[in-house]
Amino acid sequence: MSFVFDSTKPIAIGCDHAGVEYKNALISWLTSKGYEVKNFGTNSPDSVDYPDFAHPVASSVESGESAFGILLCGSANGVAITANKHQQIRAGLCWQNDVALLVRKHNDANIICIPARFVSYALAEQMVDLFMTTAFEGGRHGTRVNKIACS
Repeated sequence: MSFVFDSTKPIAIGCDHAGVEYKNALISWLTSKGYEVKNFGTNSPDSVDYPDFAHPVASSVESGESAFGILLCGSANGVAITANKHQQIRAGLCWQNDVALLVRKHNDANIICIPARFVSYALAEQMVDLFMTTAFEGGRHGTRVNKIACS
């Protein structure tokens, strides 16, 4: 099933301690644009375990409660690995605009994972915007995406 951004549903967002600052800024930016955002935390810079926040975001997207997800941590690798344990999730780790574009066009990603310690906030915002506005290309990429799930 191809992901299509549904602006009538909230955007799920979560992070660990390394992503709190960017998460809060992204929430403000998205709500200023009229989007509803569901914050799954954390809301503190105190050390936490990223799976405790990645799983609820992934579950919200997987169930259809949220339109798509945004996850942040230091490298974004931990949250991406965690989210991708969910069968209906395709979480893409993005560190530049071209990658954010391709995870949507070629992989039909429904969660963007951002490495807060390795990208500027301005770039994080640009990547989220590209992620939201880029359609899945389908075709040969659809055939490949349909082979991802284990079930």
